[in-house]
Amino acid sequence: MSKKTVYLAQLKQMQVKVRGLSSQAFVKNKIEILAGLTRLRQICDTPALYMDDYEGESGKLEQLNELIRQAVDSDRHILIFSQFTTMLGIIEDELTANGLPTYVLKGDTKPKDRLDMVDAFNRGEKNIFLISLKAGGTGLNLTGADMVILVDLWWNPAVEDQATARAHRIGQKNTVEVYRLITKGTIEEQIYKLQEKKRNFVDQVLSGTQNKGSLTDDEIRLILGIE
Repeated sequence: MSKKTVYLAQLKQMQVKVRGLSSQAFVKNKIEILAGLTRLRQICDTPALYMDDYEGESGKLEQLNELIRQAVDSDRHILIFSQFTTMLGIIEDELTANGLPTYVLKGDTKPKDRLDMVDAFNRGEKNIFLISLKAGGTGLNLTGADMVILVDLWWNPAVEDQATARAHRIGQKNTVEVYRLITKGTIEEQIYKLQEKKRNFVDQVLSGTQNKGSLTDDEIRLILGIE
């Protein structure tokens, strides 16, 4: 079973579920709907995050591996963010298999280990740092990085902006390139469009973006391609 087959089956199931819901029913089922959107986002990374027995390929993982290989060959220092810690584990396994050592920071990483890894990365001891998007959003000064890769997209662009800002700190002397991996023909394209729209809201600039991350019913329908 291909990644596309798994994705389309899950998407159709979600569209059928959401299309007939009234506003009241939508609110009542919001948690379940958001869980379904999360499954679709996981499949965009690799169906292995959603299906234990999946043994097929993932175009996103292949693209990520190629991007990392080229970056390491050029002695780039890379921050790789994902919302899914399981995805970070898959990436770490592939990097290890390819002889590429990496630091990994997740929500349960101890504060001292966190600081030690940051300092070692900034000294250039390893070229790659895998970071959970939520764990790495604040409090890190990673000026040793000159490349940031966002493996998956988050609803609230402010969370991503905080993550990429880890490399854009005082003392940064390098130009930092930021890559977002977006699976073509999926809800990730709609999420990206939604992010850009949210970034441009005037009231976000005035009141701060942190509390603007929740999805409206209309936004969810738009993401799922429901008129």
